[in-house]
Amino acid sequence: MKQIVYLYHTNDVHSHFEHWPQIARFLSERRKEHRERNEAMLLFDVGDFVDRVHPITEATRGKANVELLNELGYDAVTIGNNEGITLDYRDLDTLYERARFPVVVANLFRRDGTRPPWALPYAVIPATETFRIGVVGATAPFRHFYESLGWTVASPFETLRAAVAEVKQRADCVVVLSHLGVHDDEQMAAEIPGIDVVLGAHTHHLLPEGKRVNGALLCAAGKYGQYVGIVKLEVEDGRLARTSAALVDVATLPRSEEMKRRLRRLERESLAQLEAERVAELEEDLPINWFAPSPLAHVLASALREWCQADIGMVNSGVLLEPLSKGPVTKKDLHRICPHPLNPCKVKLRGAELKEIMLEAHTERMKHLRFKGFGFRGEVMGEMVYDGVDLETEWEEDGGWHIRRVAVHGEPLDPERTYEVATTDMFAIGHFYPQIQRAAEKTYYMPEFLRDVLAWKLAQ
Repeated sequence: MKQIVYLYHTNDVHSHFEHWPQIARFLSERRKEHRERNEAMLLFDVGDFVDRVHPITEATRGKANVELLNELGYDAVTIGNNEGITLDYRDLDTLYERARFPVVVANLFRRDGTRPPWALPYAVIPATETFRIGVVGATAPFRHFYESLGWTVASPFETLRAAVAEVKQRADCVVVLSHLGVHDDEQMAAEIPGIDVVLGAHTHHLLPEGKRVNGALLCAAGKYGQYVGIVKLEVEDGRLARTSAALVDVATLPRSEEMKRRLRRLERESLAQLEAERVAELEEDLPINWFAPSPLAHVLASALREWCQADIGMVNSGVLLEPLSKGPVTKKDLHRICPHPLNPCKVKLRGAELKEIMLEAHTERMKHLRFKGFGFRGEVMGEMVYDGVDLETEWEEDGGWHIRRVAVHGEPLDPERTYEVATTDMFAIGHFYPQIQRAAEKTYYMPEFLRDVLAWKLAQ
């Protein structure tokens, strides 16, 4: 007897709800079509569905995101780093308390080594009366961040190997929800036997027709809900015979007007909630300029230095998207101007390394660098702004300003001295400044974001 099972999947939506009305209608219509044809349909999300860049997610700490997944009938999800390390311990521990689907993440544990009851290593889902799918999940092991928040995250390969071997005894097909990235997915498929399908995420890659590695079909649907992935499982006599993959571009699909209205209502309610939380009263405007030192950026640099109890505060002005005006400042204002899930970080650097960073940060190339990722949700890097540092610059014949002298709290920068520098964690994990990325001593301050530290400073 032949059977067809369809697996639909999303990944790295990052609270980009602009395509969610299309996705909602598309999946609803497809579910009806499959039911009429007596075909099975399962629906999965592979993490980073939550992103606090959106006011709905910020105000509800992701719980509204879970309700949206419930409404579309998701069958299982895993967590990404945005669920795992941008929510504090309690918010993550309660995120899925109303979920109507299992959360599979084999490599997440409490600090004492036990599993949280909501995080299963795998789930077995009956696709039909005779065909069962074992769904295993794993998330990117940002160990230092998870430990700072009170969790333990294990090597995904070790835990996946054990979970796949165990679920293989109970299921006819093994699907891995992998928030690890394309290279780890390829390695996983090559090294771990028994995997039939890998639904990938984290690196925002697209695999329009999938990719086969060691008999496993690797799939991925890009980012921001721009695509929905579809995997077709052809089953013969209770055994998986063939697999194939496809992607659907949702941009031109019709919308669910009901979902569109629901999202508008959620956003209004969330913005009102954030606006009701006043954090400070400004006696004067705080302007921001991405390409020159400006008051608001200096306030943030000062706040970072004080919060981390460091010698120097250092932050790129591009993290502040808008100025603050005289008068009341609310959480809505701070989320609007600083929406990034970025944490303070303190790093120890030699003076010579610090000067190298300053020279690179001062270049026009770095100031105008446009990028996304590493927690940054802005447009451009912007001018690096310091607290505790004086720079003496000079205009030269090549048409640019150059650093001639650096002083730290009035004293010349000592190349051999070690300085404690308070900055953002994107420099600690990103490739922008190798001196920071490879530094041996880093301290992450969590769960506070930059906007929380700014709120603390403004309230003073």
